[in-house]
Amino acid sequence: MANQPSQSIHQSDRALKRLKKRKAKEIRFKFFGIVAIILAMTALAWLLVSVIGTGYKAFYQHSITMTVVLEETTLDPTNARDPDALRQANYRRIIQEALYTRFPDVSDRKGKRDLFRVVSASGATNHVRQMVYKNPDLVGQTLTIVVPTSDDVDQLLKGNILRDVPEQRRKVSDQQIGWVDELVANGEIKARFNVIFFTGTDSRDPELAGIASALAGSAMALLVAFALAFPIGVGAAVYLDEFAPKNKFTDFIEININNLAAVPSIVFGLLGLAVFLNFMGLPRSAPLVGGMVLALMTFPTIIIATRSALRAVSPSIRDGALSVGASHIQAVFHHKLPLAAPGILTGSIIGMAQALGETAPLLMIGMVAFVTEIPTSVTDPAAALPVQIFLWSDSPERAWAERTSAAILVLLTVLITMNGIAIFLRSRLEKRW
Repeated sequence: MANQPSQSIHQSDRALKRLKKRKAKEIRFKFFGIVAIILAMTALAWLLVSVIGTGYKAFYQHSITMTVVLEETTLDPTNARDPDALRQANYRRIIQEALYTRFPDVSDRKGKRDLFRVVSASGATNHVRQMVYKNPDLVGQTLTIVVPTSDDVDQLLKGNILRDVPEQRRKVSDQQIGWVDELVANGEIKARFNVIFFTGTDSRDPELAGIASALAGSAMALLVAFALAFPIGVGAAVYLDEFAPKNKFTDFIEININNLAAVPSIVFGLLGLAVFLNFMGLPRSAPLVGGMVLALMTFPTIIIATRSALRAVSPSIRDGALSVGASHIQAVFHHKLPLAAPGILTGSIIGMAQALGETAPLLMIGMVAFVTEIPTSVTDPAAALPVQIFLWSDSPERAWAERTSAAILVLLTVLITMNGIAIFLRSRLEKRW
């Protein structure tokens, strides 16, 4: 009987109405949450489909098999086999003669010019030049080589240049289409895995452009950034969390560290431009400077992640070490820091992954050079993969759009791999207490 008034209150019309409203709000909240997740997943799927749909074609490229005659009268009339003379020989003529021999009915000047545009002029001539320069004994022989087609022919065969539009609006003429179809039917033009994209460097010709130099530059810059940011960032975090006195000065430092984590990356690029280039005189467009700028940008992330990992360790671990006679330094470095290592590594790798995708600070320090060689040291001129993507995206040709999307896919793969390594290390090294 004592509970009857309470039950009547909870079962009153007002109570039931409030309960109904609360349940309706919960249903609406869940609905909006599901809608938000669906929208986010849809946007992500749309982005991935767009990038993959454009970029996958860059992973294969059409090449033409040619029979070339390395005529001694053209390449080395004096029969001296001088390396400088062989390097400067007329290899363009060798490629032209091979094409004219394959299509002997092409006799007019315009037809010959259009025929030569079926192959990559720079790619074919440089390929033969490198072969002869490395082995001068090839002069006078007849060889079968495989060289890239021009980017227009490659785009035609990939379906990006439509055949049914008027000839005046196409980059490939009807006559060129006829030659290409004949070569494809005879198996002389085939689609192959685009090795050049991964082994080549930047080029003015899309069919010869690759990301090897940009990948090497990004890797070197990231190694420099990690070598600087990780020990200094972890050391600063350990000092602030364990040894620094708690006063207004350390509070000021902590506030500014948190603020630095939210500073736009281009500000760090301006700092690098003013200090590392203008004041210290370090080389422009070098992975050394790029790594130093990225290290400045990554310091706050590593410090915050390290402090969070240290605070996640139970205080009883340190107290237990101190109670058995360990010093403060021993308690921190022998007991607390090893338990915080998984969180520290995870935060550091995520910070490095964020630095890998940065473009603005690298643009400010001049890592936009047209680099045709793979850098061998941190002081050599180099590009970075995000900057390479930025530069390619500004080119109007369809072939560059493919390579831009393909480079984005490579960058995403590297970032996902780094985050996967962070998750693996955290789960593998994490200890329970």
